[in-house]
Order: sequence, then structure tokens, then C-alpha cells
Amino acid sequence: MKQAEITKLSVKDIQGKLVDLSDKLMRMKLTHGVSPIENPIQIKDLRKTVARLNTELTKREAQA
Repeated sequence: MKQAEITKLSVKDIQGKLVDLSDKLMRMKLTHGVSPIENPIQIKDLRKTVARLNTELTKREAQA
């Protein structure tokens, strides 16, 4: 998910996506720990997306 897409989302949508993607990241890390996943770069990309969502949420809370 790109930054431009994230800025178009509402706060409620960002929070919902953040919960979903955080759960997905946790499951991917656990799966990768047990048996290596085919493309470990997905973990890195997902972690960066979660960070982008957190940053945008913090930015919007600071503006309010």
C-alpha cells in the first residue's frame, strides 16, 4: 500500500487496516519461524506498510 493510498483513507479505515495487517504480520512471522515462507520479502513490505499506517494515524492525531 502506497503513501498516496493511505492519505486518502479515513481515520476509521486506517485503524481497521492497521489491526488487520498487524495480525497478518504476526501470523507471517510465526509461519516463517516454523518453516521458511517462499518470499520473505513480504514480511518486510508488510512491516513497512504497518509503519506507514501508524505514521499517518499519528500525524492526523497531532493535527486534531
